[in-house]
Amino acid sequence: MKDYDHIILWLDYFNKTLSRSKGRRISIDKAVFDPTIAELTDAAIHAGFAPLPQESSEQVRYPRRSFVKSGYIVLPKSEEQKKSRVLIRVAEKMQQQKNKQKIRDK
Repeated sequence: MKDYDHIILWLDYFNKTLSRSKGRRISIDKAVFDPTIAELTDAAIHAGFAPLPQESSEQVRYPRRSFVKSGYIVLPKSEEQKKSRVLIRVAEKMQQQKNKQKIRDK
């Protein structure tokens, strides 16, 4: 059953190692290598969204890659926001966080 009241963001949407046919939804230059649920949640919060904590899961399988465990978070839907715009904003924040982490690791 479809959920029309929420936006679901799968980890595979942001995974740089995947092709678009495997599930990546954003451009390769905005994608990151092997994102985690924690990184996705933090990026969504920094982008100004409020993920629903009881609605996230790490042990589910993305339909296009049913042989690999993935994960997703759920955001409340607003009338003025399109999913594509939400994906881009979250991807930009996730990329910024990964870049900061790389600088700290050096």
